[in-house]
Amino acid sequence: MGVRQSARVQSQTRHHRRHRQGRSQAEVARSYAVSKGWVSKLVARYREQGEAAFEPRSRRPKTSPTAIEASALELIARLRKQLSDQGLDAGPDTIARHLEHHHQLRVSPATISRYPTRHGLVTPEPKKRPRSSYIRFQAELPNETWQADFTHYRLTDGGDAEILTWLDDHSRYALSVTAWPRVTGPIVRDTFRQAVTAHGVPASTLTDNGMVFTTRLASGRGGRNAFEHELRRLHVAQKNSTPTTPPPAEKSNDSSRP
Repeated sequence: MGVRQSARVQSQTRHHRRHRQGRSQAEVARSYAVSKGWVSKLVARYREQGEAAFEPRSRRPKTSPTAIEASALELIARLRKQLSDQGLDAGPDTIARHLEHHHQLRVSPATISRYPTRHGLVTPEPKKRPRSSYIRFQAELPNETWQADFTHYRLTDGGDAEILTWLDDHSRYALSVTAWPRVTGPIVRDTFRQAVTAHGVPASTLTDNGMVFTTRLASGRGGRNAFEHELRRLHVAQKNSTPTTPPPAEKSNDSSRP
């Protein structure tokens, strides 16, 4: 207990004892230059709690408006690892967009940057793994597999944009790079169609499990989305990555960053 806290407790105790000696609450309040309401509050607290009423109380709020559930923290940690393992941006802004788009969960970037490390869900790494240590994987032939992903980007005017990229997994050639306020299922389908018109039909596609790419993990939400219907129409195999999928050694949309 600090000096100030101790003095406050002693003063509170004297207030109550003076009142017990027959002095009115108003007299006690004047003697110690406190409000009559404060004296009344102490008396009521003493009647309810006894001497424990004069113990220092924590000023910490009983609830925190920025607190998030443990399940959300675990999801943030999984997303961060998945994005990092795939060589993608795993910053708070990108994770926030993934949470909102794919999991219908709104968490501010500030909260995302603060909570994972504090709660031990992310172990700080003093030294990043060198990119040269990644094992390169790629398709053996052009148009064997196309990869798609979108990355959140903060504009200089404070606005937000999402950059959707289609890559040929053999050459890492950027088949399509477009920017949107928000990437949707129809946008994924339409940019895929445009890339097919320019480069032919791929044998397969590789994306994450985001709702704009697949609804297979969205139980109770209906059938296939626009992109999945297009793949089925063209007889294109759909592959979806998991957190254990080996990351590519390079990412062409790195060049879109300053």
